[in-house]
Amino acid sequence: MSDAIDRLDWPALGVDLLERGHARAEDVLPPDACAAFRGYWERDELFRRRIVMERHGYGEGVYAYFADPLPEAVQALREGLYRHLAPLANAAMTRLGRAVRYPADHAAYRAECHAAGQTKPTPLLLRYAEGGYNRLHRDLYGELAFPFQAVFLLSEPGVDYTGGEFLLVENRIRMQARGEAVPLELGDMVIFPVRDRPVAGKRGYVRAEMRHGVSRVRSGERFTLGIIFHDAA
Repeated sequence: MSDAIDRLDWPALGVDLLERGHARAEDVLPPDACAAFRGYWERDELFRRRIVMERHGYGEGVYAYFADPLPEAVQALREGLYRHLAPLANAAMTRLGRAVRYPADHAAYRAECHAAGQTKPTPLLLRYAEGGYNRLHRDLYGELAFPFQAVFLLSEPGVDYTGGEFLLVENRIRMQARGEAVPLELGDMVIFPVRDRPVAGKRGYVRAEMRHGVSRVRSGERFTLGIIFHDAA
C-alpha cells in the first residue's frame, strides 16, 4: 500500500489540493484490494464502533470506525498518505496565517493527538444501500484536526451501484456556496479539506469553509474507505 501511495504524482496532487480544493488520483487501489476492504465489513472484531446514520440525522447508511490496532493495510495507507500530506498541510497553514505546524511522521502527530486527549482511531468503512446518502458535514473530533483527509471508492459505479456521487461544498464570505460532484471509479482516491482551505483573494489568501457528503444512492450498494489522520476524543 505504501508503494502505491509513494508512486503517485504528488507535485500535481499538491497543486490540485491547494489551488482547486481537492485532488483525485485514479486506480490507487486494485480491484482485489477493494474487495478485501469490503470484506472487512462483516468482521466485527476490526471495529470499535458502528454508527447508524439515520439515528443521528447524518443521512442514511452505516459507518464503522476501525479499532486499534488498525488492519495493516489501513495503517499503511494512513502513514503513507500522511508523509506526503504533512508538507501540504503546513503550506495551507502558512497561507491561512496560522502558526500550527505538523510533524513529518504520523506517529509523532498521533502522539500530539493523544496528549490532547484524542486517543480513538478514526479511519472508517462506510456502506450505503439503495436510498442511502450522507449529509454535508465535517469530520471533527476534538481540538486537533489535520487539515486533509482521503476517501477511497471500493465499489464500481454503474455495476455495484448508481447515484452516490461524492460532493464538496465551499462557502466564502459574501459569496454564494459553490458545490462540486467529484467523479470516482473503483479504486480511485480523493483528498479534500476537513474544515477549511486557503483561497487566493485580491489581498492575499482568504478562508473558505468546506463540507463534504454523498448524494443519494439510487440502486445497489456503495462502499468507501475513509482515512482521517487526527484521532477522536
